[in-house]
Amino acid sequence: MLRTLSIRDFVIVDTLELDFSHGFSVLTGETGAGKSILIDALALALGGRGDSTAVREGATRADISAEFASSGLIDAWLAENEFTGDDGCVLLRRVIDSTGRSRGFINGIAASAMQLRELGELLVDIHGQHAHQSLLRTDSQRALLDRHASLQTQTAEVASAYRAWQTLVRQCNEFEANARTHAAQREHLEWQVGELERLAPTAGEWGDITQEHNRLSHAASLMAGAQEAITILADSDQPLISRLFLLHQKLSRLSDVDDNLKPVLEFLESARIQLQEAAYTLNNYLSKTELDPQRLHEVEARMDALHSAARKFRIAPESLPDELAQLSEQLAQLTQAGNIESLRAQEHAARKAYAQLAQKLSAARALAASELGAAVTAAMQNLSMEGGRFAVELQPCEPSAHGLEQVEFTVAGHAGTALRPLAKIASGGELARIALAISVIASQATATPTLIFDEVDSGIGGAVAEVVGRLLRRLGDARQVLCVTHLPQVASQAARHFQVAKQIDDSGRPLSRIGMLDDTARVEEIARMLGGVEITATTRQHAKEMLSRQ
Repeated sequence: MLRTLSIRDFVIVDTLELDFSHGFSVLTGETGAGKSILIDALALALGGRGDSTAVREGATRADISAEFASSGLIDAWLAENEFTGDDGCVLLRRVIDSTGRSRGFINGIAASAMQLRELGELLVDIHGQHAHQSLLRTDSQRALLDRHASLQTQTAEVASAYRAWQTLVRQCNEFEANARTHAAQREHLEWQVGELERLAPTAGEWGDITQEHNRLSHAASLMAGAQEAITILADSDQPLISRLFLLHQKLSRLSDVDDNLKPVLEFLESARIQLQEAAYTLNNYLSKTELDPQRLHEVEARMDALHSAARKFRIAPESLPDELAQLSEQLAQLTQAGNIESLRAQEHAARKAYAQLAQKLSAARALAASELGAAVTAAMQNLSMEGGRFAVELQPCEPSAHGLEQVEFTVAGHAGTALRPLAKIASGGELARIALAISVIASQATATPTLIFDEVDSGIGGAVAEVVGRLLRRLGDARQVLCVTHLPQVASQAARHFQVAKQIDDSGRPLSRIGMLDDTARVEEIARMLGGVEITATTRQHAKEMLSRQ
């Protein structure tokens, strides 16, 4: 829902800030006062085209900001596009300078016009002679019909089934076009996998075998060094452990004379114990270490095999197990993809599954199209389009992610005329009234929270105008509705009434002023719309009566 609209130096508006609320609001004023300026400014903030003519004469830039209440759908879009701002609201801003250069912002973050338009379509739907006429697009018509009939789940299933089917179609086509290439690739992979499977490298094997080879190749040196250390520690004529023991005994006697030597005794005893443990460990090491030329030969042969394979595959020896796993997976995928009979069977099953879902969707759409067509046709009879017809045509088309048909809204404005696509209606007034009827009937399905109608009263008057006003008020019960109107019958039905007036500033330039009317001012405005230049007491009384019939 639109909360506030701020305009600065736009066309003939110098500065303006309006607050809006839920329900039905109207904008009225004299011809040429600039009633459509508010909608034009909002359309610009929503990503519409703008140029230097949007800047008020004498100003350097036009600045428009629109604040909307957010929702779950809007919050999801903002998060996906990294425009997250304050919880519960979203701010769109558009700035155009006097050279025509434009900048856009969403929640204070720079945004492209396309991003503004994409978000704007979730926030506002503008009906009338403006760019935001979403009902003219066949994709919007299809989406509205599907929402009206609550077919969103079915349409998502059809789209998913179509994508799965098309993936298999592409795989079949690729296989048939590249069968020879696939065979060569599979043969090469089979050879590579066979080589590595025969070698059977295991994870961590290269590190383990390298360490074992290093130990076996230096076994003689290791044994000699260990034996020499044992000799020095315990087996020589004057072993180190024995000398340390004698030294400990000598100092022990001296410590009886001077207690200050006792800490030294503790250190010597600890050293003796550590050396004794070292001697035991070395003896244990020697008992387990032996020269094994046969094992050394086996280890060297395995290392050579691993190293040769690594050179052949141009990878490090330790990467051989991972390479085997990767090539095996590629071979399995290529083998599966290369089984054309299996692929064709899968493609056939996927096509059948898609067709079943799409046919169910078509049947549901046909029923919803009939119901919507009848309801809108009935509404047209009360909107100065007696004898007119509205129909939702489902035209068969090639299978797509959207189903087996194109959805197109068609209308015959009067009795005896043929149905024509909604997009080809020549009269902007007819288009606006039909859009109004569709919006009221499908209001529960309309995703956008704010609906704007510009000049929906074109070509109607009297009782029909009152019907239009009641329809808009009814629509305002579920949505925020803004309407630019010339008719007092429409304006009197609104919950809030804004008046647009044109003034001349000190420099002789026109300025547009917009303000919300209180009850007294509203009677005067309705009376002006009823009676023209001269407002009489009778006209005012008529205006009060119209307002009292809300």
